[in-house]
Amino acid sequence: MEKLVYIALFAPFVGSLFAGLFFARSPKNIIVGIVNPALIFISWLASVALAFHVAEHGAIHVTMMDWISAGALHIPFGFVVDEVSVTMMVVVTTVSTVVHVYSNGYMDNDKSFNRFFSYLSAFVFSMMVLVMSDNFAGLFIGWEGVGVCSWLLIGFWYHKKDVTPDINPAISPSYAANEAFIMNRIADLGMLVGIFLIYWNVGSLQYDVVFKALPHLADGILVAIAIALFIGAMGKSAQFPLHTWLTDAMEGPTPVSALIHAATMVTAGVFLVIRANPLYSLDAVSNVSYFIAALGTFVAFFAASMALVNRDLKRIIAYSTLSQLGYMFAAAGLGAYWIALFHLAAHAFFKALLFLGAGNVMHAMDDELDIFKMGGLKKVMRGTYLYMGVASLALAGIPPLAGYFSKDAIIETAFNEGTYILWFTLVFTAGLTAFYSFRQVFLTFEGEERYKKFGFHPHEMYRYVLIAMSPLAILAVIAGWFQGSFHEFITTLLPDYEMSHHTHHNAWWLGLLVLAFAVTGILIAYVKYARKGDKAFKQDEKVESGFFYKLLMNQYYIPAFYVEFIIKPYTVISDKFWAIDKAVVDATVDFIAKVIYKTGDSARVMQNGNLSSYLNWMGIGAVLLILASAIAVVMG
Repeated sequence: MEKLVYIALFAPFVGSLFAGLFFARSPKNIIVGIVNPALIFISWLASVALAFHVAEHGAIHVTMMDWISAGALHIPFGFVVDEVSVTMMVVVTTVSTVVHVYSNGYMDNDKSFNRFFSYLSAFVFSMMVLVMSDNFAGLFIGWEGVGVCSWLLIGFWYHKKDVTPDINPAISPSYAANEAFIMNRIADLGMLVGIFLIYWNVGSLQYDVVFKALPHLADGILVAIAIALFIGAMGKSAQFPLHTWLTDAMEGPTPVSALIHAATMVTAGVFLVIRANPLYSLDAVSNVSYFIAALGTFVAFFAASMALVNRDLKRIIAYSTLSQLGYMFAAAGLGAYWIALFHLAAHAFFKALLFLGAGNVMHAMDDELDIFKMGGLKKVMRGTYLYMGVASLALAGIPPLAGYFSKDAIIETAFNEGTYILWFTLVFTAGLTAFYSFRQVFLTFEGEERYKKFGFHPHEMYRYVLIAMSPLAILAVIAGWFQGSFHEFITTLLPDYEMSHHTHHNAWWLGLLVLAFAVTGILIAYVKYARKGDKAFKQDEKVESGFFYKLLMNQYYIPAFYVEFIIKPYTVISDKFWAIDKAVVDATVDFIAKVIYKTGDSARVMQNGNLSSYLNWMGIGAVLLILASAIAVVMG
């Protein structure tokens, strides 16, 4: 089994080196397009085999080598494959395999095809390090690795400007990449503080050692560690107020959005809270856990509200990702860790499918993203229409698709805990989710063929790409059916969470209520955008001048606030300090250099090669030394 652990971990790393070292400067190479997806598939096979082994025989611990050994600090380069990590491994490699195959078609004409695959495989390797590590230091290595790879992939088209300034702020890929990187570095400072606090108070960073020691720490230390680690999770999973980078990251290639910003990296924060469940389950940090649940609920509604009016196909899906991350944090904060992980897995499949479907639409529409310029695409893109319809039904929580089982379990948890404000907010948000999900589906695929007015000639994606997407479509349908098996599997490690008798007794009407909100949202979207046609746009034009529309379209003016009160003042202060640096520090250094240069230049006359001149200087030196000695004697 140890060999399988190394295969699952290092196969993506080999793929990254293969594409980067051997084909970095060559044009598109079909070998890269075959080898890299094959290596990710091998990693998937190893992960699935490890999942079956863990189910039967328990966790696997592997220590590759000693990494840091200095005094009392001992950190091995070790890995643990248990129920939580292997679930993440299967999810990551499943989506990654599909995305790698899909990228062969989507990036077909890109001049940096090989470089893209090198970055993409490097990201998968970093994510595997993150989820497989058996200590907080190793987790942080993977944490920073996915951050660097995300920066490389979001800014992959660094030479491009924003192509849709009419529906979005003018943000370039380079700006979006830097924003994501910097926002995450701010949060990572909090995570580092948490890791330092753990080591100072426990003397180890190994999960098993740390979790056993937690009950013996002071309450104040536990609260500080819980808050610090969650700050790191907030940045990686784009929770308010560190959320703005996620939608701007849509400037990267669509396969990047499907892999990083739907199924893997953005769920790392949720994974951290689930992995650290022995900490967040303690009574001493119950207020922190409730805050996590409350913030997650707020973000679920907050993001959904902005998706209601947006016209950018990818950003709408990004807002839904942000909203669903809020659902996951709500479950984790309320102690239903296995339910949070179950929704994480189910969401990964249908959300990645949605993003890849959006990529098909962009491929067909010459990278156009404005859904108001589409319509009627189902006639020429039946396969994509089917996939995005299925994914949207799963996202909306319509039975018997995956989202129905996972998201409803989270809503039921909020009711079970007696947090009725959180419960109703999540129920209402489910209705909003259904509305905006099918708003984009109907505006894109139903109604009149508006794209003809703009000179587009859409076409369906390559057939092999559609075939490659089919596993995600199947999983979006059936993943929820394995809720019972997953519950039995995962609760051998995570705390079991079961509904009370009262909640179980009322489960039928709770489910019907959520379903009613979802169906109502779909019906409103259908009537407004699929049946009314041009009337819907005339109504929207009237709404666009309203206060609430502008508020939502401008993301509650939070990005503008950051620009006006953080970025611009910081730039002004930096300019002032740069002027001081130039006038004082640089001038001082330059003056010293000039003095030394002038002194050396003046002294150079002594080195003229003339023996008589040398003897004269020696005589002068001897006289000066005698005078100095005489003065010293007199003064003494």
